[in-house]
Amino acid sequence: MPPKSKADGAKKARAPAKRKLAEEFPPGEVLTDNAKKKWKLGSAVGQGGFGLLYLDSSGSVGTDASYVIKVEPSDNGPLFSELKFYMRAAKPSLIGAWMNSRKIDYLGVPKYWGSGFHEKGGKRYRFMVMDRFGVDLQKKFEENGKKFPRKLVLQLGLRLLDILEYIHDHEYVHADIKASNLLLSYTNPNQVYLVDYGLAYRYSPEGVPKEYKEDPKRCHDGTIEFTSIDAHKGVAPSRRGDLEIMGYCMIQWLCGRLPWEDKLQDPLYVRDSKLRCRDNIDELLKSCFPSENLPEEMKKFMQEVKALEYTDKPNYAKLRGILLQGLKTIGATDDRKLDFGVSANDTGPPSIKVRGAGPCQLRVTCPLPLLYVIIEPICSTQQGLDGNHEAAIGKMEGRCEGVWGGL
Repeated sequence: MPPKSKADGAKKARAPAKRKLAEEFPPGEVLTDNAKKKWKLGSAVGQGGFGLLYLDSSGSVGTDASYVIKVEPSDNGPLFSELKFYMRAAKPSLIGAWMNSRKIDYLGVPKYWGSGFHEKGGKRYRFMVMDRFGVDLQKKFEENGKKFPRKLVLQLGLRLLDILEYIHDHEYVHADIKASNLLLSYTNPNQVYLVDYGLAYRYSPEGVPKEYKEDPKRCHDGTIEFTSIDAHKGVAPSRRGDLEIMGYCMIQWLCGRLPWEDKLQDPLYVRDSKLRCRDNIDELLKSCFPSENLPEEMKKFMQEVKALEYTDKPNYAKLRGILLQGLKTIGATDDRKLDFGVSANDTGPPSIKVRGAGPCQLRVTCPLPLLYVIIEPICSTQQGLDGNHEAAIGKMEGRCEGVWGGL
């Protein structure tokens, strides 16, 4: 599978020609699942992968419907892959038992409510019923200027650790963690759920972990900016891979960008950048954060992930402790409330420098510290910038570090 497109806008990889999108059904269409329960479709509310999403309820199809139903042509693969995960690991009874054993009040894994086949117009469709959710975190990330408060990121990390520990305990890994696959609850904005199990992989069938094996045909599976180093090498997804992806997400949410985002069309460049950053975590973090606000918890988190072997079971309690210590460092606690507002504990305000340049000054803004620059000429005359200054601007594009070196 080729790498998916950039996460902005939750774009997906181009569909293979053999896969078809489901035709839209009219509101009121009744579907009967494998347990003979009937579900009445409301209006289409979105499109996911190669299927359509509908408001759905066994009783009402109004805008307050509690469920959605995902429909795909039966010969398509993505929903079939998801269904295998949901039927094995996401039944309400399984989720409830795990929550009780951990004494937690919610778990961000969508519940499986039913599935089946539906015939219409001589065509056969596969469908699955799941909980209805609200907005995804990618939209919130963009609304927030592509930056989340540090407290929020650490709390999202704690919720993700619960989710990943659960699915790992049930023999699966997700392999595509990103903001567009994290949805807020439709009824509780303080709860977040990990969705889209189209790349979910059963890493340990019957409790026997798969062995490490590189397959050139599978190189770079997943969403290119977040996918794991193992995936770049064509290795099947693993628990350590999920945590590595999670770490990249948290770093991006904190600072706004990952160092390799300028060349996402070059998978080998992205892979090599991640390899260098894995071997020098300090440099990864310094490239993303101003030194005076370096989040020490992210260094410790990534070091813990780096130490894992392919088949190792992560120490989830230790990872939680690292994130909780991060909250303590900024004087916060895990109050389980997701606040998207900017706080004083973030990685710092935009830095602005002004330097004289003959008849002009160059105002340099670094909205995302040490990552890119916005350069505006402020001219006291009509002359504007000369060729030397234009060349200097060209040299400065891309990084704020050492920004005055070319002037």
